[in-house]
Amino acid sequence: MPLDLTAAAALLDGVWTRDIEPTLADYIRIPNVSPAFDADWSTHGHMDRAVTLLADWARDRPIAGLTVTRRDLPGRTPVLELRVPAFGDAADAPEVLCYGHLDKQPPMDGWRDGLGPWEPVREGDRLYGRGGADDGYALFATLAAVEAVQASGGSHGPLLVLIEASEESGSSDLPAHLEAMGDALGRPALVVCLDSGAIDYERLWVTTSLRGIVIVHLRVDVLTEGVHSGSAGGVVPSSFRIARQLLDRLEDAATGDLRIDALRVDIPDERVTQAEATAAEIATGTGTSDVAFPYAGGTRPHGTTLAEQLLRRSWHPSLEVVGADGLPATADAGNVLRPTTALLLSLRVPPTVDAHDAADAVAAALTADPPHGAAVTVTVRGAESGWAAPPTAPWLDAALAAASEAAYGRSARAMGEGGTIPFMGMLGRRFPDAQFVITGVLGPGSNAHGPNEFIDLAYARRLTLAVASLLDASARHNRPSA
Repeated sequence: MPLDLTAAAALLDGVWTRDIEPTLADYIRIPNVSPAFDADWSTHGHMDRAVTLLADWARDRPIAGLTVTRRDLPGRTPVLELRVPAFGDAADAPEVLCYGHLDKQPPMDGWRDGLGPWEPVREGDRLYGRGGADDGYALFATLAAVEAVQASGGSHGPLLVLIEASEESGSSDLPAHLEAMGDALGRPALVVCLDSGAIDYERLWVTTSLRGIVIVHLRVDVLTEGVHSGSAGGVVPSSFRIARQLLDRLEDAATGDLRIDALRVDIPDERVTQAEATAAEIATGTGTSDVAFPYAGGTRPHGTTLAEQLLRRSWHPSLEVVGADGLPATADAGNVLRPTTALLLSLRVPPTVDAHDAADAVAAALTADPPHGAAVTVTVRGAESGWAAPPTAPWLDAALAAASEAAYGRSARAMGEGGTIPFMGMLGRRFPDAQFVITGVLGPGSNAHGPNEFIDLAYARRLTLAVASLLDASARHNRPSA
C-alpha cells in the first residue's frame, strides 16, 4: 500500500500547528549556546533543559516502537539517540540515519525592535528567535515525518535519529559519542540531514557539497603596555598595521580571493553546470541577479553573475574576521598606541580540501618572518573538512523529484552550501557507499547565526511531507522484490 500523501499532509498540518510550533517556541526561549561559546554550559543547565524538552516531546509521539535514549559522557554535551524499527512493508530494508542538532549560536547584536534571540515572535509564517531554523526544528520534523508515514499507509526501514549538542562548536563532542556507540551506529544506506539551506522557498533543495572551516586566532604584540600615541606614533609599529599585513598574505584585499594554494581547488565541471542551470532558473522566476543578502547602501557582491556567486559561496575559499581583542569601543578609546591586536579568523575552504592541511598552510604563512620582528602568535582553534556528495543513485533521484512535487508542486533542485556540517564529513568517510539527502529550511533572509533568525513554518511543514515521502520511497526501493 503506497503512502497516502493527502492524508499525510493533513496529519502534518495538525501536528505542526498543535504540537510542534508551541514546543519549538519553548525551545527558542532556552539560551543553550554551544559549548565553544559557554564554557560553563553544564553548570548553567540550559543544554540540559533543551535536551529534556526535546526528549520528553519525542517520548509522547504515537510512533510504533520508538525508543528515546539520552547518551551522556563525562565532560561532553549529551546526544539524543532515537530508534524506530522497520514499519510496514520494509522488514528487510537497510537502516536510515537522520541527523540534527540542538545547540545554538550566541545571541548576536542587531535584532530589530520587538525581536530578540530568546523570545519567540510569530509574524505570519515566520517564527523568529535563535535556533528555530538552525537546528531546533530537526527532531520535530523528523519524528513528524515518521508519524505521517506510519499513520498514512506508508513504510520505512529501521531508523536511527541522532541529535547532537555541539555542532556549532565543530561537533567537538560527537566523535567521542560515536566511539562509545561502536557498532550500534550500524551501516546506514541513506543519511537524511535537516541542517542545511534553500535558495528559495518554492521547492525541495538538496545540498551537494559543504565547505570546510578553519578557525585561527592571530595575535600581534608590539609593546608590553600601551603608550601615548603622540610619543610613540611613527616610531613604534602599529599592531593593527602588522595584523593587516599578515592578512594580506592570506587574502587579496581588493578581490577577496585567497592567495594560499592549499586553500584552492579546481571546481568540478558538474558543479559549474549545475550552478549555471540553477542560476538561470532562479533568475527567470524572480528577476534577481544576486544571491539574496541584506546588503547595506550600494554594497556590491563578489561575482558578476548569479552562477558565479553560487560557486563562490560553495567552492571558493573565503576569509572573515569574526572577532577582535585589544580594540576598545570607539566611545572608550583614548590616544594610545595599543600594545596588542588579536583577531579571530574564520576561513571557509572548498569541500575537497583537507582542513588540517589548510590550517597548517595558514599558520605557516602568518608566522613566517614577522614584520618589524613583532611577536606573532597563531593558534588553530578548529579545522573541519567539508563534504562532497557521492553520485546520486537513480532511485533516489526519482524519489527526490517525487517528494518535491508532492510537497511543493515543483521539481527538486541541487545546490552547494557554504557552511559546514562536520558529521557529514565523518559519515562520508565512514560510509562511502551511503546515499545522502542534506536539506533544510535556511532560505533567503532566515539569517542563521545572525540577528533576526527565523524559520518559515509553511516551508518547514512542506519539507516534513517531503521527508515522509523520501522515507517511504527508500523502504520501497530496498524491498527484496524491488
